[in-house]
Amino acid sequence: MKLYGSLMSPYARKVRILLGEKGRACAFEVMNVMDPDCPVVQHNPLGKLPALLLDNGTALYDSRVIVEFLDAISTGDRLIPTDPYERSQVRKLEALADGVVDAGSLLRSETQRGAALWNEAARLRQTGKIERGIESIAQIVAEQSWSCLSRLTLADIAIGCALGWISFRFPDLNWRANHAALAQYFDRLSMRPAFAGTTPADNPALALRQTMLLPLIADVSI
Repeated sequence: MKLYGSLMSPYARKVRILLGEKGRACAFEVMNVMDPDCPVVQHNPLGKLPALLLDNGTALYDSRVIVEFLDAISTGDRLIPTDPYERSQVRKLEALADGVVDAGSLLRSETQRGAALWNEAARLRQTGKIERGIESIAQIVAEQSWSCLSRLTLADIAIGCALGWISFRFPDLNWRANHAALAQYFDRLSMRPAFAGTTPADNPALALRQTMLLPLIADVSI
């Protein structure tokens, strides 16, 4: 198998963390979808990352599809429960975390246009989604050690990826200031090797260090 992704993508990071937590080897190739010659379109007609190429040549895309497949074929505790109710709760929180990232992506696109060209209503709408999403997650985490069950699940992975990416892209939102329990939960997640080895970074030196750490989780092809 080979995973195509980006070092800064929270969606690709979700897959990379699941691979690390499951102890499953998978080649990882870094791609830039902004490159007109990016070969990911050969595997995903939408040209989006991550994409997983299976040994039989079949490609899977969308992080939610990929993590479900990898969890099902891997040994160890299921990160996506088989019980229908537990499964729905985990997938619901994954959707919430991914929704926070989706809103952040739209906000970033808007703010990159420059202040003079901002659509202020759109900016406020996406900021509100981020803040409400984080507030909802914070309320859940404040009442228990994990976001969903009494152990790590895909919900925790998705939340950790969302919070890490928001902190990276929008430090001015400073969600930690108003959510002490959530910050402690995030810090605890961040200490896990699969999380620590996949922290998003623009810094080339840190990105290189990540690719050196990734063989602990997967074989890397750059």
